[in-house]
Amino acid sequence: MEKKATNIVWHKTNVNREERESLLNQKAKLLWFTGLSGSGKSTVAVALEKRLHELGKLTYLLDGDNVRHGLNSDLGFSKEDRIENIRRISEVSKLFVDAGVLTIATFISPFIEEREKVRKLLGEDFVEVYIDCPLEICEQRDPKGIYKKARNGEIKDFTGIDSPYEVPLNPEVTVSTHLNTLEQCVDSIIEYLGIKTN
Repeated sequence: MEKKATNIVWHKTNVNREERESLLNQKAKLLWFTGLSGSGKSTVAVALEKRLHELGKLTYLLDGDNVRHGLNSDLGFSKEDRIENIRRISEVSKLFVDAGVLTIATFISPFIEEREKVRKLLGEDFVEVYIDCPLEICEQRDPKGIYKKARNGEIKDFTGIDSPYEVPLNPEVTVSTHLNTLEQCVDSIIEYLGIKTN
């Protein structure tokens, strides 16, 4: 994206990320949840955040719908707007990680290219969590009633129906919400992070 701001310089602070992490007794990461609508991204993320909080970890959950109420309220669901949505939230996520926070981002983020841009921005701090669930089960769940609207032609460019979802090629973690309990899904992510639970 072309930068419009000129005459700007990055201002360094006197407290660095390592010092923040030391204060919080944790290593910051960005847990990037991707999957179809209805796959269980938000459900798993909310449960994970609760468990991490109980383990004494500072977290923040960036939910796709919540972010569209404020920061990204000017964006629609065209391919261009989806790309900008992910670009903005990746920059916000980078700030949270720099603050030492275990950051959980739940976005359909259907395009591999856009997720790889987030990975490039965050480097080793990026953890792709693929929330695996077949389309037919997501449609059966349809918690927001949007698959029905998409099938009826009321919503255009809907991921999984008339717009593609590109499955991650090498995610750090895959959880299958149609095969495992919510607790098992959360456990597998905690295990990947290497956080002691007792």
